Amino acid sequence: MKAYIYLNGEILPQNITEHPAPGELSVAADSGYFNAEMLGERVDILLGDMDSLGGYSIPGEIEVINYPPEKDLTDAQLAVEIALSRGADNFVFVGGLDGRLDHTLSLLGILEDLGSRGIYALALSGYNRVRYLKNSSVLIPRSGYKYLSVLACDDKVRGVTVEGCKFPLQNARIARRLQFAVSNEIEGNCALVSVRRGGIFIIESRDK
Repeated sequence: MKAYIYLNGEILPQNITEHPAPGELSVAADSGYFNAEMLGERVDILLGDMDSLGGYSIPGEIEVINYPPEKDLTDAQLAVEIALSRGADNFVFVGGLDGRLDHTLSLLGILEDLGSRGIYALALSGYNRVRYLKNSSVLIPRSGYKYLSVLACDDKVRGVTVEGCKFPLQNARIARRLQFAVSNEIEGNCALVSVRRGGIFIIESRDK
């Protein structure tokens, strides 16, 4: 089952094309509820300490799970745990990329953790779309995002190939401390990105 997790952070609604279908789970983490509402999406579960919602009226059909303000996990991490317990095996995070840097880096860690467990996960805001890939390949369709970047997660990744872009790569090595596969552009209908050994973030982005 696919789960949509709505997080706080600036989004560009007109560039968000991913929407929950009937039968898919929709979870809002605290003020991520406002992003779900802005997109006109239903919310099945609302969780967090609700510090950002104030006295905002929440529809009665939404399941509300309260947590204390001081807790070990972020709201995004709590949302993942809840979704996994409800049977989710595929994640789309909306928001969380264009706000606080600490929460953004934490979200990237979530993508890496899920990916290392074989669970597909994607994070997007309309300005950026990020996925984690390890020892595999993926087709990236051309979309409303202008740039395509490949960033190493491990100290060194090997066998990085990028096809269908302005600046192709073939069996390249990328170091985490020296990232050079940034601001590429898809030239055709799609790009093929693969990595033979190691983990990478594939980031589609656009200027604000």
